[in-house]
Amino acid sequence: MSWSKSGARRWPGQAAVGGCLILVLALACPQPARAAASPAIREAVAGIVERMRRELPGEMVRTITVAQVERLLTPRERNILATEHVTFRVNVPVRVSVLRDTSLGNEPFWLREGGFRPAGLTLKESGTTFDVWQKDFPAGRVGLGIHSLTGSGNHYLVLVAPQTPGDRVRIRDLSPANLEVAIFKPGVEPYVDQPVRLKAVPPSLEGQLLIKTDTEREEDARLVGLFRWTAHPATDAPDQVVLTWSEDPCTTQTIQWRTGPRVTKGYVRYQKKADLDRPGARSPARLEADTTTLSTPIVLNDPVVHRHTAVLRGLQPDTTYVYAVGDGSAGGWTPWRQFTTAPVGPRSFSFVYLGDAQNGLDRWGALLQSAFRARPDAAFYIMAGDLVNRGAARDEWDELFHYAGGVYDSRPLVPALGNHDCQGGKPELYLKQFALPRNGPAGIQAERAYALRYGQALFLILDSNLPPHSQTNWLARQLARTDATWKFVVYHHPAYSSGGNRDNAALRAAWTPIFDAYHVDMALQGHDHAYLRTYPLKGGRRVASPKDGTVYLITFSGTKTYTQPPHDYTEVGFTKVPTYQVLDIQTGSDRLVYRAYDAEGQLRDEMVITK
Repeated sequence: MSWSKSGARRWPGQAAVGGCLILVLALACPQPARAAASPAIREAVAGIVERMRRELPGEMVRTITVAQVERLLTPRERNILATEHVTFRVNVPVRVSVLRDTSLGNEPFWLREGGFRPAGLTLKESGTTFDVWQKDFPAGRVGLGIHSLTGSGNHYLVLVAPQTPGDRVRIRDLSPANLEVAIFKPGVEPYVDQPVRLKAVPPSLEGQLLIKTDTEREEDARLVGLFRWTAHPATDAPDQVVLTWSEDPCTTQTIQWRTGPRVTKGYVRYQKKADLDRPGARSPARLEADTTTLSTPIVLNDPVVHRHTAVLRGLQPDTTYVYAVGDGSAGGWTPWRQFTTAPVGPRSFSFVYLGDAQNGLDRWGALLQSAFRARPDAAFYIMAGDLVNRGAARDEWDELFHYAGGVYDSRPLVPALGNHDCQGGKPELYLKQFALPRNGPAGIQAERAYALRYGQALFLILDSNLPPHSQTNWLARQLARTDATWKFVVYHHPAYSSGGNRDNAALRAAWTPIFDAYHVDMALQGHDHAYLRTYPLKGGRRVASPKDGTVYLITFSGTKTYTQPPHDYTEVGFTKVPTYQVLDIQTGSDRLVYRAYDAEGQLRDEMVITK
């Protein structure tokens, strides 16, 4: 063991680097939090945001510094931000240690102002240096403040020890409710939302009570860099036209679009393509959309837009329709677009599967358009999460929709939730902008997980950001009762990782036995930005053919890339190449042909499954 304090001990075989303790962790994927910021902090931050928008020039709001924000705070706001982020009660006098990411500089302000003092200790974890700040508290309530005003850095850790040796500390009324208490020792997980394990801990702190904090709450009070500017503001003309399914793909079609707030109503007109301009044909049907207001005050140049959603029902299966959206006035319609309903029975079809877009959405859009040109026959598109990098940043969604223009308005999008889509712990903008099936597991928010049947294929879209057990019973029931020839599961965090420092053991333990029991053909995943196709797996072992096990795929379609070490389950793996995948379901021969292409249309991988 190595400490920055002189005379401290060193663990055998562990070297000092820059006078800091090296904490070796087995890193894994982040999982969004299950609890939001405290009501007091939410209210305070909302008030500060509104005051900043109202009183400060636009350019200053966008470039404001930590010091400038601190000067804006009222005494009441300052007290709330300093004491309401993590709270608990103790039965005896205690010493509280806060282990803070030193990259935050002088943040958070409440450490120094609140009487915390540096303990003279530093430790390093995976390239992040923490220093230790300590303060004594009497028995009773302990209130700790926000992580930072920038939302950056790794969330602080909290340790609690008795001031009097031999006293037994009891912690109660811990808030937020999803935080947990553990013993600070080797192997402990310091966060509730990441399966990160500490390989070693400092002996002087070992055995203390650890309050496991929540990394997704790092941005609870983010006020620096909060305000955004969209390059694609709404106008009176409809844009962001996207098809999804919220009901039966055979007989319904869901259409969503956006306008500026002056347009208070939206309409769809539609008819069979075969009847368009046919003499004697009926005039197009007309349906009023459900119009809602989407308010995002942090988007300075476009804070309020209207979202319009219409569900066309009573359609004929396997039929192409044309449609236009608008405000209902004679000149207020878009050009005709088209969609095709799903077939009722067995029918060959193709679909496109994409991993994370997330970063470089202009280049992602070029790949998407390439896929559409190469395979215009594809019936729909699946995205396995992380559609954008910051799910609470509406300007990023505006960018995604902009570059998807001409594709998702004629081919339905079937999305799954990624961790980046859940920025701040909840996928608010994702759920407000997509209308999806509400047939998912009881007990979780509707549309986060759902089932979709298309022809002879069943698609189960899962939310890997939530505890896996929240969906296991529903998953098993869906698979047990289906007569579908092909079974696909779609979720974000992979059961078998492509990276070297990420693992999702709880997900793998909960879901893959169900995949095995009902023979899921393919798991379409994302999260790890390197391409991976596993051998067919059952019970965690390689089996003879895909007829005997599940093939797990990881792909990405944006510009962010990861390295990829070898794994014994990897059949094909490569890095730094964004791809799109086309899956052809050939009903007559019960064959699935899978191909992966890069943005230039070069074939990168292929396989065939025959039933």
